[in-house]
Amino acid sequence: MLYRTIGNTGIKTSEVGLGTWAFASGAYGSVAETDAINTIKLALDSGITLFDTAPLYGNAERDGISEEILGKGLGNKRDHVLISTKFGRNSTQRANPNFHAQRAYESVDASLKRLNTNHIDVLFFHSPFSDEDIHDDVWEALDKLKEQGKIRLVGHSISKFEDTQHMARNWATERKIDVIQVVYSLMNRESTQLIHDLGTQGMGIFARESLANGFLSGTITRNTQFESNNLNKRYSSEEIGERVDYVEALSFLIRNDIKTMPQAALRWVLDNPNISLVLSGAKNPKELQDAIIASASSPFTENEHQHTQKLHTKDFQAA
Repeated sequence: MLYRTIGNTGIKTSEVGLGTWAFASGAYGSVAETDAINTIKLALDSGITLFDTAPLYGNAERDGISEEILGKGLGNKRDHVLISTKFGRNSTQRANPNFHAQRAYESVDASLKRLNTNHIDVLFFHSPFSDEDIHDDVWEALDKLKEQGKIRLVGHSISKFEDTQHMARNWATERKIDVIQVVYSLMNRESTQLIHDLGTQGMGIFARESLANGFLSGTITRNTQFESNNLNKRYSSEEIGERVDYVEALSFLIRNDIKTMPQAALRWVLDNPNISLVLSGAKNPKELQDAIIASASSPFTENEHQHTQKLHTKDFQAA
């Protein structure tokens, strides 16, 4: 595993992190807690040092199930790793946005308890959809949480990119945030300019959904039938076919040290020098191996990158 610095914070991280949304959301199928714990243990054994979670990763009855699982999985290794979590959206409140001071205080304290820790390394705004979601008092609260040692860095996890990227740009200029988290993959490159602009200014950048909701996993075909709660269920057969065709066109990226499409997809993200790390959303140890191999593989050549650019005629939006 190789390591990078999170922007200009001076904090080192593995260039691959483990995202835990899949452990509790059911968005890509159910995950047994034993599989989740074993995935966390493999991550630790492989040198992965950043783990991403959120209160939203739960269900209608209980927030933060993934936080609880992560706390169990890390055990006495907590002080050797970084944890990022979020605030402002909760599964028990139907993910309604709520970014004000009291919510920040309550959310952080609840997350610390579920994670069985005394501090959070990165606290992200969890995908606000507009400026109107943000209350002015939240910034003072975040400063106080830093002073109390409960959080170290503040970040913005971006959703509805075109509507909200200006928030990240403004907050970066005002030095209110240290990190952003963006969708970035071979299939969705809409954040490319933002990554360049903020990355060169010293912003830490986490890439997520880099397997394009599973389409870059190499397992989805034109005949794949998605379960009713799967995020990809919303796509028509024509849209699925278009995505599958595009992935097949990318097969030239598979080579001696990159044997699967997930490995190629993650390697491509890591080739961007402004990326601090790429998050793997592995549901089990086998899936995590692809991310580990991607870190150990050689970067793609300039010709290979140019060819992927020629093939990319549109951004396939995240589910």
